[in-house]
Amino acid sequence: MGFFSGQLSNVVEWEEFREDMIFYKWHNEEIKKGSKLIIRPGQDAVFLFNGKIEGIFKDDGDYDIESEIIPFLSTLKGFRFGFNSGMRAEVLFINTKEFTVKWGTRNAINIPTPSMPGGLPIRANGTFNFRVNDYIKLIDKIAGVKDSYLVEDVKLRITALLDQLLMKWITKEGKDMFNLQANSFDISNGIRTDLDMQLFDTGITVTGFNVMSFNYPDEIQQMINRNASANMIGDMSRYQQAVMTDGIASGRVQGGGMASDMAGMMMGMNMANQMMQNMNQTNTMNSNQPNSQFVSNGKKPNFCPNCGQKTGDANFCPNCGQKLI
Repeated sequence: MGFFSGQLSNVVEWEEFREDMIFYKWHNEEIKKGSKLIIRPGQDAVFLFNGKIEGIFKDDGDYDIESEIIPFLSTLKGFRFGFNSGMRAEVLFINTKEFTVKWGTRNAINIPTPSMPGGLPIRANGTFNFRVNDYIKLIDKIAGVKDSYLVEDVKLRITALLDQLLMKWITKEGKDMFNLQANSFDISNGIRTDLDMQLFDTGITVTGFNVMSFNYPDEIQQMINRNASANMIGDMSRYQQAVMTDGIASGRVQGGGMASDMAGMMMGMNMANQMMQNMNQTNTMNSNQPNSQFVSNGKKPNFCPNCGQKTGDANFCPNCGQKLI
């Protein structure tokens, strides 16, 4: 043991760990006798020999490569360190966490709609999630030729596909172009499935996709807002009253001007119309009820229902002859 103590020992580890790095490949001329493997939480270590996987180690900790790693390698399990030579192998460190990435359309997407021949320009934004799920495919397609791979690399690949996929799922099954947020769940699920298929061969899976908002041009958004307000109020007359009242309360309609006079006149007319309607309803209800002075539930009335003359005990009105019973 003392003979090897003077030799340089390697520490095999992810030296400059980055949260946005998907994998990092450690490689040197050779791994020396006495080398240590360090696996930190959230990392897996994959030993590679001639581009093929020799062993995958998932538990974090410090390991002696000669005694705790080599015995578990596929073709190198019988390897013995020589006097002046070490083991020629590479170690791929993989970030095992699920990554969350924000996305947004760079340019407006023109969605075909019958009411707008040129299409309805829409922007969208949200988030997507992904992680590495197949090490063999990852090495075969990406890690075999790269020493590291960043979240930004995956984002660029996904955003390049988003315009086409948004167009596909927005127009699918005749969705309401002016209320896309109501269909965001179905649109998001459809896009997630398609993106997962696109990245399937790379060993990366898309675990989530979310559309946070759809953004319309200002004039389209104002039209949508006005239409929503009118529907909430119920009818146009009440909508006009609410708009005028809001204008006076906010100071947009100033007192003393023509606009203020018109506002007051309109509100006065509306109030008068409402009062007339209430009076007509009251009169109609009263006309349908008999007068208690002339009718007494089948008994002889105290006053003639025809002329109003006091009747006394007579069976006929002494003034007009109206029959009283």
